[in-house]
Amino acid sequence: MLTRVLQMATKPKITLFVDTVSPFAYAAYHILRNDPIFRNVEVEYIPIFLGGLMHKCGNTAPIKIKNKDKWINLERLRWSTLFSIPMFPGLPPDFPAPSLPIMRSLATLSPAQLTPALDLLFKKHWADGVATHKPEILKETLVELFGEEEASKVLERAKTVGKEALIRNTDRAFDEGAFGLPWFSVTNAKGEREGFWGVDHLGQVVGFLGLEGELKTTRRGEGSKGWRAVL
Repeated sequence: MLTRVLQMATKPKITLFVDTVSPFAYAAYHILRNDPIFRNVEVEYIPIFLGGLMHKCGNTAPIKIKNKDKWINLERLRWSTLFSIPMFPGLPPDFPAPSLPIMRSLATLSPAQLTPALDLLFKKHWADGVATHKPEILKETLVELFGEEEASKVLERAKTVGKEALIRNTDRAFDEGAFGLPWFSVTNAKGEREGFWGVDHLGQVVGFLGLEGELKTTRRGEGSKGWRAVL
């Protein structure tokens, strides 16, 4: 569905769709933000509502599938260890907590605001085990990021502008082939586009972008066990 050849060569790009409720979206985000293999790749982060995407696809959440609910938690810890990702050993409070207010707030932000907001919200929820979905914690986090006045504006915009933007973003993820998170929409230097799902397919993302040579350096550093696991 997503694969197509564009008319002109372009800088390699990854669009990563995220929802802070997903530990695997957090893992993918952390890797793209911190691993030097992606230093010459343009990366765009798009907040979506995972629950809405799953509904559109008719997909079933892993925690609602017997046996997979236990396996998926172990998988979360395995990948965080392999890629040296800070991860709370237990599940955050009320998991899976309702993330709609968070994601609507994030959908109102500019790209310059979005990245530090994702940094902090992902860290609090998945590294520190904080209940970021609670209104007082969400507001406290936004105040920490932007100050009292701007935080109040973000929360107000989330009710209207954020709601509409989040629907558009979620529809975009679906239209680009997503059925779960993390979803990577990837464009290589030839202008070819493909979609990839899951942290365990990052090796395919690297191959599609022609970055195998970069692994000679990356695989000697932090996260090297992770790259050996996906290649």
